[in-house]
Amino acid sequence: MPMRIVLFLATNLAVLVLVGTIFNLLGFQGLLAENGVDLNLQALLVFCALFGFGGSFISLLLSKWMAKRSTGAQVITQPRNRDEQWLLETTRELAGKAGIDMPEVAIFPSESPNAFATGWNRNAALVAVSAGMLRQFPREEVRAVMGHEIGHVANGDMVTLTLIQGVVNTFVMFFARIIGHTVDRVVFKTERGYGIGYFVVTIIAEIVLGLLASMIVFKFSRWREFRADAAAATLTDRAAMIRALDRLRQKQPQQKDLPGELTAFGISEQLKQGLGRLFSSHPPLEERIRALKGNS
Repeated sequence: MPMRIVLFLATNLAVLVLVGTIFNLLGFQGLLAENGVDLNLQALLVFCALFGFGGSFISLLLSKWMAKRSTGAQVITQPRNRDEQWLLETTRELAGKAGIDMPEVAIFPSESPNAFATGWNRNAALVAVSAGMLRQFPREEVRAVMGHEIGHVANGDMVTLTLIQGVVNTFVMFFARIIGHTVDRVVFKTERGYGIGYFVVTIIAEIVLGLLASMIVFKFSRWREFRADAAAATLTDRAAMIRALDRLRQKQPQQKDLPGELTAFGISEQLKQGLGRLFSSHPPLEERIRALKGNS
């Protein structure tokens, strides 16, 4: 699973649960009840949308900071060697072709070949590549990988993901509170106000529904990988992108010890069968290669 998606979802879920807890503890539920028994569903939906989209946008605004902190990525401000100089020049060229502002460029200390892009908008992004990829891959393939990441930025994938996550959050909070309300009334027999059962069930329902709803986010994530691959083929060289994906595929057996949050370029193929595939953030590399060859 890619680092940017893991960080975004983890931060989003944490914010969602925290906001939901504060939502309950501050007594906002009292504003949502018409007579102490029935929920005011319209008011509930408005409140859930406010907090649901708020949590998603907070996650987006924190995305660059979280990515740098979690990977140890060092932003290149002054190139120290030819590789860093080449990486900056290549990124500047690709950003110009894609019509976006120059993003921050960073290298993170990992021997596994990976790269990622994140940021709150297409003109304030961060793109990073692992030290291992710079050493192990030919420059034309690294350039294609950077084209893929620039494609994510130019396509506005993080903003679109945020909007999708905001909708998901809204309905997760909405239905979690309906479930909590129902259980509190039916099982715990609370007649007015809310008992402890409501708060406990609501938080549990938020977590469970949030995990299930993440399938929607993963579906979008898989689709956007094909778009970013196509962008890389346009910005750089289709054959180089195919070679880069094939090289990643060949190196997969060597990456069993790589933490899941660092498999940023989509090299992780675990859980790709059955229901597990619904929670996969990237399509199999073979499918991506076939798609590129089919569009040639």
